[in-house]
Amino acid sequence: MGLDPGLRRLALGTLLAAYPGPVPPRWAIDLVADGLAGHTLFGTNVHDPAQVSASTAALRAGRPDVLIAIDEEGGDVTRLAHATGSPYPGNAALGAIGDVALTHRIHQAIGAELAGLGITVDLAPAVDVNSADDNPVIGTRSFGAYPAQVAAHAAAAVTGLQDAGVAACAKHFPGHGATVVDSHHELPTLDVAPDLLRRRDLPPFAAVVAAGVRAVMTAHIRVPALTGDGPATFSRTVLVDLLREEYGFDGAIITDALEMKGAALAAGGIAPGAVRALAAGADLLCIGAKVDGDLVEQVAAEIVAALGDGRLELTRVEQAAGRAAELAAWTRTAGRVTADGPAGQGYAAARHAVRVEGVLAGLDRPLVVQVHAAATIAEGRVPWGLGPHLADAELIRVVAAESDPVDLRRRAGDRSIVLVGRHLHRLPGGPELATALAATHPVVVVEMGWPASWRPAGARAFVTTYGASHANGRAAAEVLGLNG
Repeated sequence: MGLDPGLRRLALGTLLAAYPGPVPPRWAIDLVADGLAGHTLFGTNVHDPAQVSASTAALRAGRPDVLIAIDEEGGDVTRLAHATGSPYPGNAALGAIGDVALTHRIHQAIGAELAGLGITVDLAPAVDVNSADDNPVIGTRSFGAYPAQVAAHAAAAVTGLQDAGVAACAKHFPGHGATVVDSHHELPTLDVAPDLLRRRDLPPFAAVVAAGVRAVMTAHIRVPALTGDGPATFSRTVLVDLLREEYGFDGAIITDALEMKGAALAAGGIAPGAVRALAAGADLLCIGAKVDGDLVEQVAAEIVAALGDGRLELTRVEQAAGRAAELAAWTRTAGRVTADGPAGQGYAAARHAVRVEGVLAGLDRPLVVQVHAAATIAEGRVPWGLGPHLADAELIRVVAAESDPVDLRRRAGDRSIVLVGRHLHRLPGGPELATALAATHPVVVVEMGWPASWRPAGARAFVTTYGASHANGRAAAEVLGLNG
């Protein structure tokens, strides 16, 4: 027998799906017409603005109030500009500048761009306090390492996005900033007391709730004192007792992607994870990027089965679908404030974020050595570095652990070397390469990742960009005098 149509529609109303390619397939639109809450767009869905607008219009033809979400954080995490890199600096750069009004303007500009394309929910900003230098998944996505700093910029970012008529989704509750493993690959554990979370990780969430954020995203992290053996996404203590009751949030709780290992392994699959997340208090279940119609039907069927066997109460699923519908209603009625485009703001802001320690003299036509760094799943493969911005300098790309400093010095000859990297201090062979080059050669190091305390001995200068977006790369080239 097929699913009860009413229960199937109810279950679909709690799901954020996705689809492959630049054109929504028929099944994706049909599911929207059948009650699917919405779709999340990823880089594979984005070719150019006209195509994105056509896609969102096609989805809206399925149902006018469909939610269309995207991870557009600016900086290192961009879907709209995945082919070139973002024209906006990311959160770390904005935090370093320290101007909350600028943070508001940048996010209002991002929101205006999304609204113009028919996108209604931005799965941003990341409001995690990046208290671990070696955090592999947050880093430059954070406004900083200090709770008050992050809280102020988080509230400004949320207000900016929502002033443009796009719902903001602050993430990742209760805070992913102190982790040293990536929840895309495994379940991180923060074995800390709840009071430490309240002092260090939770102030930004209190700030965005006060600012009227429409959605909050869960973290697939384990905090044993609160979540037991599972992630926060499956914890009623975290989602209801802490976020709803203690912090007073009444908007939509959206899960991080249930396909991520931090959730899927803990639940035994995406569909069981959906049931556990709903039972814990989540409202919108982000399935992930690799989704087809069969998977959506499988998840919906599991939710309906859970209603039948007692794992889920009907009132809980009705509440979740209701909050998703309220979010959709807000996106249709929210007013929009226009904003200047990125050219007038993003690149100028990135330039203000650059910090220089040391001396930059004598960089006439240097050898620019860019060190390979793997991207996280959150970032995806997005171009980065100084390459597109160099006017008259030779650029080579190397793998730190496979590089011979003697060969690089020979290639440079009497020219200086500009060594460009992301998180150089934790790349295999990265610190050793920088130190070996600087021992006998004039070297400037450009760090485009999180600004850790490590500095290479002997380097003439150390330049920090607080991000690796297109805007950050141009800013670094300008500061170095290499952009012509």
